Amino acid sequence: MDEIQRNIGVTGIEYRGETVLLKEQVAAFFELTPRTIENYLSNFEEELRQNGYEILRGKPLSELKLVLGELDAPEINFGSIKRTSQLGIFRFRAFLNLAMLITESEKARVLRQVILDIAIDAINQRTGGGTKYINQRDEDFIVSYFKEVDYRRQFTDALKDCVAMGKAKYAIYTDKIYRSIFRENAQEYRRVLRLHKNDRVRETLYSEVLDLISAYE
Repeated sequence: MDEIQRNIGVTGIEYRGETVLLKEQVAAFFELTPRTIENYLSNFEEELRQNGYEILRGKPLSELKLVLGELDAPEINFGSIKRTSQLGIFRFRAFLNLAMLITESEKARVLRQVILDIAIDAINQRTGGGTKYINQRDEDFIVSYFKEVDYRRQFTDALKDCVAMGKAKYAIYTDKIYRSIFRENAQEYRRVLRLHKNDRVRETLYSEVLDLISAYE
């Protein structure tokens, strides 16, 4: 998150130790109308709230108004904000969440690519040239990994709802998948790669293998 914020150059408001943006600033960045942003808020309010969109009232709003009064931000109509009794703010994570949802903005599309590039670069730096996670240098890894996580959740939900066994069923049926694909069980795969107890097998797999596991699940 910090790396993305440093690289995209979005101008926000320093409020309570973090960068936040108003609807008008978000609209200006994506070159959309405030009304379009309102439509996304209406359609995806719960998701955006979970990722940091918040409506301020009372004392928090008063504090923000003091900050806004000192800013030179032409896209903000401080006169109208001064009279409002509530005001929505986007924390940086909510701003990125919105970028993932917007379809009619070229800047949103470019931002999505920048996020992916930065994420891949951060992974490369973290792997430090090691071979255990060299798969994560594949530019398709992130997309396949997120997709596999979603299918994995559907798979485990199906086991929970439809298979009358204890918690051991998750390991048992995961091994069935690994035996079918790799001709060995998950524990053997961990031994071959010398994975530690807290290492996740899926984080060592290439995108094509993740796609295959997703299809099985």
